[in-house]
Amino acid sequence: MSDLLTSVRAVLTTTPLRWLQMAETIPAALLQRPAAPGEWSALECLHHLINTEQYVFPVRIQAFMSGQDLPDFNPNAHGSTFDSTTAPLDMATLFAQLRTANLARLTDISPADLDRQATHARYGQVTLREMLNHWVAHDLSHTVQAEEALMQPFMDGCGPWRKNFAAHEVQQIKK
Repeated sequence: MSDLLTSVRAVLTTTPLRWLQMAETIPAALLQRPAAPGEWSALECLHHLINTEQYVFPVRIQAFMSGQDLPDFNPNAHGSTFDSTTAPLDMATLFAQLRTANLARLTDISPADLDRQATHARYGQVTLREMLNHWVAHDLSHTVQAEEALMQPFMDGCGPWRKNFAAHEVQQIKK
């Protein structure tokens, strides 16, 4: 990618808009429905994205820019607890606000900063370039995961066409 910072900003700008649109238009019951028992619902995916916007990516940007190491993030141990009574639109609005603040942090990063290194608690030596690529992939991954959760009841009802969606079939987590 020739201009990583422009691409990162472009993709990260789209995600809150997608979530705001989903929260405004999709019934809350569908957003709260897990893809399968033991899997996350769309709103649980959004909650995770909110936690990472609060506790992961701004911390990592600051660490890279100040020459500090990166702590690990365990979504089951860090961040806030999911509250299923929070309105979907309130969650999407909070996510959009946090993302706007984090996109502002990107304006302080120059192409020369992309090679800054830090030691991650789990992954070892990493660069800011790698972390920014991870942020975008993480963002899109959990948005796709949420959309797959939304797909499941429709896949269940589409009869012989269901086989066309085999790649999106969510299997129950084995415990």
